[in-house]
Parts: sequence; C-alpha cells; structure tokens
Amino acid sequence: MIVSAMSGETNRLLGLAHQISPTPDMREMDSLASTGEQVSAALVAMTIQQMGGKAKSFLGHQIRIHTDDAFTKARILKIEDSKLRGAVQEGNIAVVAGFQGIDPGGNITTLGRGGSDTTAVAIAAAIKADVCEIYTDVDGVYTTDPNICPSARKIERISFEEMLELASLGAKVLQIRSVEVAMKYGVPVHVRSSFTDTTGTMVASEEGLESVVVSGVAYDKGEAKVQLVGMPDRPGIVAKIFGLLAEKNVSVDMIIQSPSRGGGSETDVTFTVAKTDLARVKELIEAAVKELGGGTVEYDPEITKVSIVGLGMRSHAGVAAKTFGILAGEGINIQGISTSEIKISCIIAAKYTELAVRALHTGFGLDKTA
Repeated sequence: MIVSAMSGETNRLLGLAHQISPTPDMREMDSLASTGEQVSAALVAMTIQQMGGKAKSFLGHQIRIHTDDAFTKARILKIEDSKLRGAVQEGNIAVVAGFQGIDPGGNITTLGRGGSDTTAVAIAAAIKADVCEIYTDVDGVYTTDPNICPSARKIERISFEEMLELASLGAKVLQIRSVEVAMKYGVPVHVRSSFTDTTGTMVASEEGLESVVVSGVAYDKGEAKVQLVGMPDRPGIVAKIFGLLAEKNVSVDMIIQSPSRGGGSETDVTFTVAKTDLARVKELIEAAVKELGGGTVEYDPEITKVSIVGLGMRSHAGVAAKTFGILAGEGINIQGISTSEIKISCIIAAKYTELAVRALHTGFGLDKTA
C-alpha cells in the first residue's frame, strides 16, 4: 500500500517555505515536503494495527527507492524490494510513503506533485504485480473535467498512450511519470474511487481498444508564456537560451520561433513553462538576454493549454481544421499550436478555458447520451 500526504498538507508545507523565500533551496524543499507522506504512512499503519491487522510503515530511504538528484522532480532509478517482500512474508501490510526517494548522496528527494502515483506504479513493476490500483477522489478517467463539462463521460478503458497524453496535457487523474512507468513495464493501472466499490477506468495496452477519433479533452492552467522579442537571428542563440533552462532542470513545453515583428535580422522566440518555474525562468532569461546583446522579454501567466487526444487521429484527416474551426466559432484566438500523432494542443487566453473545453467536447461528440 502506497500513501500520499493528507489533503492540503503538501500545499501547506510549500506555503511555509515560500513565506521564507520566493525561491527556497530545492534540497530543503524536498526535506520539508516529504514529511507529509511520512505522517500518512505512520498513521495508516497505526490504524490497521488498531483494527486488528499487522502493518509496518516504510519511508523511501528505508525501502531504498533510489532516484537521481533532481530535487523536487527526481526520477526513480531503482527500487530494492527485499524489505518490502520480507514484511509481507511476515504477514504485514506494508505501508509505503509515496512521493519520495533517496539520491546517490543520501539526500531525500521528491518525485514532483502527484508523485505517489509514480511510487505505486514503480513498486508494482518491481514486484511484478498483475495490476496497480490507484484510489483517488474520482471514480475513473473522464472525457474531460466534469466540473467544467457536466456532460463528460467516464471512460471504461483507455490506452497507455492516450493516458500519457492526457496526463501531460493537464488531466489531474494520474501523474504523467506514473503512466510512463506503467507503459514501459506493461503494468495495467486501475483508476478508481476511494469512496465506492464502483469499477473505474483501466489504463492498459492499446490491444483490443477501438480507436475513436477523440477520446478526451484536457486543459492546463499551470503554464505561463515567455516571449523573447527581437533576439539576434544567428546560429546558437536558441541553443544558448534553452541550454541554460535545461541546466536548471526547467522543462519547456511549446516552442515557437518566427521572424521578429520588428523585421530585420532579428527573431522572436515564444515558449511555455510551468508557472511554478516562472520566477527562476525570469532570472535566467533576463540575464541571458543581456549577455546575448539584444531583445526584450514579455511574460503572460494568464494562458491555458487546451488539447484533444485520441488514437483515431492517426487515421482521420481534418481533425486539426475542425479543432481550429470550433475555437474560431466561439471567438477564441489561438496563440500557439503543438501537435503529435494523437493530440492537438492550443494556447488560448485563460478566460476562455471553460468555453473552449465545452465547445470541443460537444464538437467532437463526447457528450454523454441521455
């Protein structure tokens, strides 16, 4: 059994850190944030014991969940499962604190928000479990957020690939890295409610799935747009900018480069990053612009990335045109576009989020029938 922190606890802990500094030390952030899961693991083990069962709690360093040293977004490298297996063989329910591990230097690391899902899937893969069940506050994966679109439908079965896209595009049901691990090791994941016995959504291989054109609509309000205007248009400029971001483990999403609005031998570069990284990005980018000798920087945190996902997009023409037509019909301007074989994402003004999601959901026939 893998547990997360209690509701709101991680936000509370991070809030304490940001009261001290707008850019707190990442190593100390992990030491702080990991305590939420430690509390949950001990309390759940105590509860099981009080109910007459046998249980033992384990932290990431006790199980030996080895990660790299990318604080706040570490990746699991290896799991030593001997202690876990030993506890179970002794008749215990092993209660493992999710979200955390240990780096080569012995430091506590965390796996990013929602990292307990990744811990669960990784341990399921390590012990070769038949299925990993993720219990959450919803009863499965829906065609879109039911809070925005009441006509959203629960999906009975979805492919790893589609779920990976939905998770990366803002669907909050599963953390993206948990889906990556599940797909890599072929671990079926059953997403279900903590409050009912209702069957949820099975995330599994593509085999046996009908390739509908669009399976779901996702949105992500957690990104900000950064626009470099009038940068020198010469080889190495873009490499320098994104190299600096990579060195600091800042993930970049959409990237658009075009001739500068001012003309001449200049270029404009637009990209998106997580809002949580924006403070660090500002420091890095503004220093880089001065060093590179030109250009200005503009920031826009009031954006949303809205996306459609579906395996059937591989074999159906006109999906992009239909997407753009639906948004245009609602008077929504598109600020940026990215695509893959099974997804189309558009950057829009945040104020149009709900309108865009509902319009796309209805336009692609995803509303539930009466």
